[in-house]
Amino acid sequence: MTIVMIGIDLGKNSCSVAALDESGAVVLRRRMRPASIVEFAGKHAPCTVAMEACCGAHYMGRRLLAQGHAVKLMPPEYVRPYVKRRRMTTGTPRRSRRRQRGRRCASSS
Repeated sequence: MTIVMIGIDLGKNSCSVAALDESGAVVLRRRMRPASIVEFAGKHAPCTVAMEACCGAHYMGRRLLAQGHAVKLMPPEYVRPYVKRRRMTTGTPRRSRRRQRGRRCASSS
């Protein structure tokens, strides 16, 4: 398992990490805290690290550059196609509407 590229979706409390091999297949997918990403990347051979350009990405990028990784920052518009699913599932809003259909508010008579 040779990791060629690491993709990182930075968040405030947790980050999503996906590692790709030479063929482009995902070999590792994890959620971790931002502080542990540098430690995780240090365990692997220098490779390309791609992440969304945000305020935290520049700091993280400098730390990964010091370890020998090649850091690529992408604008947020280009990151959108890589997101697999939204935070809420598609059926959730419809189900909650169905539950509320026959009920009335206690104050309305």
